[in-house]
Amino acid sequence: MNKLILSEPVTGIVEIKFNRPLKHNAVNVEMMDELKVSLSSLRERMDLKGLVLTGEGEKAFCSGGDIEAFENLITKEEAYEMLSKMGDILYELLTFPLPTFAYLNGVALGGGCEIATACDFRIAQEGISLGFIQGKLAITTGWGGATMLHEKLPYGKAMSLLLSAKRLSAEEAETYGFIDKIVPATNGYTETYHFIRNFLVEHPSVLRAYKSVKVNQWTQMQLHVRIMSEIKRCAELWEMEEHHKAVSLFINRKK
Repeated sequence: MNKLILSEPVTGIVEIKFNRPLKHNAVNVEMMDELKVSLSSLRERMDLKGLVLTGEGEKAFCSGGDIEAFENLITKEEAYEMLSKMGDILYELLTFPLPTFAYLNGVALGGGCEIATACDFRIAQEGISLGFIQGKLAITTGWGGATMLHEKLPYGKAMSLLLSAKRLSAEEAETYGFIDKIVPATNGYTETYHFIRNFLVEHPSVLRAYKSVKVNQWTQMQLHVRIMSEIKRCAELWEMEEHHKAVSLFINRKK
């Protein structure tokens, strides 16, 4: 079964849906590979106006990395290989040449929030919860999320989300500036696409031109280098005993 579902609900707007609902749409290696290929292919579509990322099912947008799939990664070298792979993919999402939207139709935790951060805009269904909870596993954001968050939010707001490692409601996250729009639970999907259609002008060339202004700035600021530095630090924390104990407790609690 494909780990992603691609569709085009509105002409010119492609939807990428994480498709592991029984795992709360957690990211594994197969999903990473499919996302990389999809982003590379969609970049070349000159008729495209935007990209929407969301989750299959009604419970989760994305619960982050699949802890059980990655629990066998012990050393910082093993961790860095996985983390940097997803970091590169999220940099491609961040610098995608057209507007990108994360529709948080369910819980978004850890790496799920990092994916949402890589998007230009975040739309959340009322009542969902989200959080940069990596600190509770004795690691930092591992896919470049902190670096990207500091590009999107004021310093104090970004640090509050990261340092506390708390789960927040969509409404609380909106006060931080992390969520751009909240839609009703009853017809959130329809409202999201209504918002996006009214948000974008008809001409893809105009959308590309505006996005390129920020992408060029990020390139000049060596954002990718900074993201990789963040990931290296996470990999160092990954191999420490505190992290492995926290992961073991988490997995045993789920059993």
